[in-house]
Amino acid sequence: MIYIKHIDTPVGKMLMGATDEGICLFDFQYRKSIESIMKRIETNSGEKFEEGEHPYFGLLEGQINEYFTGTRKEFDLPLHLLGTPFQKSVWQGLLKIPYGETRSYKQQSIFLGNEKAIRAVAGANGENGIAIIIPCHRVIGEDGSLTGYGGGLQRKKWLLDLERKHSGKSGQGELF
Repeated sequence: MIYIKHIDTPVGKMLMGATDEGICLFDFQYRKSIESIMKRIETNSGEKFEEGEHPYFGLLEGQINEYFTGTRKEFDLPLHLLGTPFQKSVWQGLLKIPYGETRSYKQQSIFLGNEKAIRAVAGANGENGIAIIIPCHRVIGEDGSLTGYGGGLQRKKWLLDLERKHSGKSGQGELF
């Protein structure tokens, strides 16, 4: 079974989902693709979502609140990644982008070993259903522009501004 619960955050209502293996969903409740992401998670896990509590929810809520106050820069949560092997490799790569920094889709493609996979990497970023924790908001256009984000560009900018404020980094070189 996959337990699901709603949570209010400074960036809006979000959905938390957990299995006994870890957090499998933390995404914006009103995201356009939330239904397809949830369907993928159900299909890959062989389980259905059901409203309820899970011990991982308290851990997630505590850490996300610390993130929003600027006191947490890395998450220490068990994650249950449910996607294709390629998607999982992209999401694991996102976890390597340090707090307060950004990478372009091209840089992420090179990091993953295939410079020509820019569109595929962007597609896998878009399928990330564990927002903020797997920091797809840290991926930007090669020209430094804020491109696509499932939660909307205003939330992406807000998250990047929060991280810049608390990272001690001020230059344009590391952040858009």
